[in-house]
Amino acid sequence: MEFDLAQHPHRRFNQLTGEWLLVSPHRSLRPWQGQQEKPEADTRPPYDPGCYLCPGNERAGGIQNPPYTGTFVFENDFAALQPEVPEGTLDKQGLLRAEAESGRCRVICFSPRHDLTLPEMALADIRGVIDVWEAEYLRLGVDPHINYVQIFENKGTMMGCSNPHPHGQIWAQRTVPGEPAKETVQQLAYFEQHGRTLLTDYLEVELQEQKRIVFENAHFVVLVPFWAVWPFETLLLPRRAVASIEQLDDAEKDAFAEALQQLTIRYDNLFQMSFPYSAGLHQRPTDGLPHHEWHLHMHFYPPLLRSATVRKFMVGYEMLGDPQRDITPEWAAEKLRGLPTVHYKQAGS
Repeated sequence: MEFDLAQHPHRRFNQLTGEWLLVSPHRSLRPWQGQQEKPEADTRPPYDPGCYLCPGNERAGGIQNPPYTGTFVFENDFAALQPEVPEGTLDKQGLLRAEAESGRCRVICFSPRHDLTLPEMALADIRGVIDVWEAEYLRLGVDPHINYVQIFENKGTMMGCSNPHPHGQIWAQRTVPGEPAKETVQQLAYFEQHGRTLLTDYLEVELQEQKRIVFENAHFVVLVPFWAVWPFETLLLPRRAVASIEQLDDAEKDAFAEALQQLTIRYDNLFQMSFPYSAGLHQRPTDGLPHHEWHLHMHFYPPLLRSATVRKFMVGYEMLGDPQRDITPEWAAEKLRGLPTVHYKQAGS
């Protein structure tokens, strides 16, 4: 019997984190197809007088939003991090350890429209979101007390989003968080050995194989990574090795916006619903070092598995052993790649 990635259980190595995951493609044939859940309703007005993120409305903290017409950024009223935190540590025999952590949390409303998510926004408006990401990364990162700026979006109640108004967040803090810290270690080791970024060489292999590519344009590529954990996980990265978002030129930012739009349209078209995910940019820390090893990229982690009502749970072995998936990354990429490029709502109108 010849080993086949599409049929036999195997482990795959995540080059960005140095961790392994288990792939079990044969389990896709099992009779139980997962827990059925009620799909999220996707009918919202352009303006909701009860929404604390809509223009002109009062937020939960009592502050009134301006009548904004584009993107709108503000300090999170209930931030997980605070800029003024007294210095302090705890260390009892090296077993009980804690240290003070300072930072800032910002909220970005992508659009004044309550009913528009990224895949339904105009390309120019998505480019406007990217410009705000860049501006906030630079503005927060220049603070000597901020060593990492994490830009992210939680979309859908399934991913813990408490308000359907299209928005994302930025958490900027003194310490580089765990995931980008692991990626720094892996990318630095590769760069020191090869003199090129890890994702430059990885992307070259992916473009040669074409098995996991979802979308590509002149400057950006969207793919299902070889080591993807979530069923329809994707990685969005520039062809040119830039360490952070401000190094992209105008043409690359336009291409970035197109890649974001095309990926999120495919996500919504997959099950004809507002597709939930957690997504975020990973880029070089803002600790003042050049970080030539870093290659800007964006992760998308969607929870859905086989339909709008069947989700992937990370439990049992995933919590106690390694991450595990049934459908292969190659199958997921083929499915996403073949979807229509026009949003299903527009196609049906």
